[in-house]
Amino acid sequence: MDTTKTTDILKMAILMEKRGKAFYEAIAEQTNSEDVKKIFSIMASEEQTHIELLSRQYLSYQKTHEFVKDDFDSNANGSISNLILNEDIKKQITAASYEAAAISAAIDMETKAIEVYSQRAAETSDPNEKKLFLWLADWEKGHHKILNDLNEELKESIWFDNKFWPF
Repeated sequence: MDTTKTTDILKMAILMEKRGKAFYEAIAEQTNSEDVKKIFSIMASEEQTHIELLSRQYLSYQKTHEFVKDDFDSNANGSISNLILNEDIKKQITAASYEAAAISAAIDMETKAIEVYSQRAAETSDPNEKKLFLWLADWEKGHHKILNDLNEELKESIWFDNKFWPF
């Protein structure tokens, strides 16, 4: 087992989650929309959960070269994936707003996290490490879905408002 690569992946994952948390906190702080603030505050909180979990795994791996047998299923997909995009949220965000730009950037961050976690899960032979990274990838897919759905709604809205439809 390549312990250096595993350690490097864990460090990178913690850093990605910290950056994501800081980004989501900044959006929540700067938006005037209470609904958007709620979405990004929840996402920041979920990233904190990932940071704590990854930090425990990192410490365990540093000491024993093994992953903690954690219960990764306890919060599968987090609470963000259960949010419903209501009309109020869609009206509060225009396709050219700060929030829309932040959503687009957040989609890219989540896509990168999914790729990193999925790739590591595929590469490792350690069943606990595989479970950890599959669990994280699934959770990030929940973030990605809510952001992507919101982005698609915004795109539809601007196309309609500007009569970009070909018919």
